[in-house]
Amino acid sequence: MTSYHCMIDLKPNANELAFARAVAVWFGMLQAAGKVARWHLSRRKLRLAGAGFGDFLLVVEFDDMAQMDRAFAHLSGGDHDAAQAYALMHGMIDRAEAGLYRPYPDPVPVERLSLI
Repeated sequence: MTSYHCMIDLKPNANELAFARAVAVWFGMLQAAGKVARWHLSRRKLRLAGAGFGDFLLVVEFDDMAQMDRAFAHLSGGDHDAAQAYALMHGMIDRAEAGLYRPYPDPVPVERLSLI
């Protein structure tokens, strides 16, 4: 399992509920198409967070890296509905910081693997 964490701040004129609906549409499409395993959106509570944290936290889970590659390639497939859903969601974002995480310790110690 690999999880993609994204801390998000919206543009000043963006509506929070409209953003949440747009996220649900976009990631619902990806999940229905088998491009993501699970996802969830959280919002900071009572403004309790450090300076580097966004107002929203989006976590997207993938079964493996191949599924993640398919999710990133989904937009290039020419699907108009997917491109429109993504543009609506992405157009409300002012700042986003992302990180890729995996369970630790995991059965395959990736840090020790090398092709060279």
